[in-house]
Amino acid sequence: MSSFISFIQQFLFLFLELTVLFIVISFMVSLIQQKVTEEQIKEILHRPNKWSGYLYGTGLGALTPFCSCSTIPILAGLLSSKAPFGPSMSFLVASPLLNPVIVILLWTFLGWEITVYYFVIVWIFAMVIGFVWEKFGFRTLVKDVRVRRKDSTKVESTVPKWKLALQDAWEFFIPVLPFLVLGVFIGAFIYNFVPESFIIQVAGSDKPWTIPIASIIGIPMYIRAEVMLPIGDALITKGMGIGAVIALLIGGAGASLPEVVLLSKLFKRKLVIAFVLSILFVAISTGFMIQLIL
Repeated sequence: MSSFISFIQQFLFLFLELTVLFIVISFMVSLIQQKVTEEQIKEILHRPNKWSGYLYGTGLGALTPFCSCSTIPILAGLLSSKAPFGPSMSFLVASPLLNPVIVILLWTFLGWEITVYYFVIVWIFAMVIGFVWEKFGFRTLVKDVRVRRKDSTKVESTVPKWKLALQDAWEFFIPVLPFLVLGVFIGAFIYNFVPESFIIQVAGSDKPWTIPIASIIGIPMYIRAEVMLPIGDALITKGMGIGAVIALLIGGAGASLPEVVLLSKLFKRKLVIAFVLSILFVAISTGFMIQLIL
């Protein structure tokens, strides 16, 4: 009976905490996105110093959309308007993996140290991937996709920006709510009812094969951060290797099946394969690095 009460208490606490975090973060990011237009992103990516372009591309990716699928329309607009290819690819990689939702949730559940290592490692990988793809001439593997522009004469909304941001935050939260409930429920259940010995036996930190397996599993499962991190926190507490949790997060958030399908409309097959393999490499490498460091 005490375990059941503890389960209910933990579920309610985590649910309320995540709800507040999501709405606040979504509100702040929406305010930023209202000020940063696609055309401004394109101008920022055109830098005299190429490396600064990759730096800005990764940084903008970290400030923009919340999931991989919402990144694709922006990427299509950038490429169709002749934005530089390499920095645009850094933007593509960084956006779903370094966005404020994932970073704040990582900090909340796994602590600042893991979050800093994760952020730095993935940031570097995002820049390097964009640079390498540029050098390999992958720009030729982008399909000729035309993006219809909105009418620039449209009158701006008279609604205050903070109200629009609040509306955006709520509209983002509602679709996420079922995933949030599921993740918190499973996490609280693992905390209170799954034996620690079982987790250690199946996926302990001394079993390195769990990292590549977790990164591969993440892609078809499309594991959202709001589901994975409460579960991952519980699994780590019970003895699962942190590297496997990080690999699962990157695989699911960075190269989800829906994103791959959308990218196939924008990229030729060779580039889609390169994208998936790159994300798997990032997931496995980051997982092993964080596992070794910590």
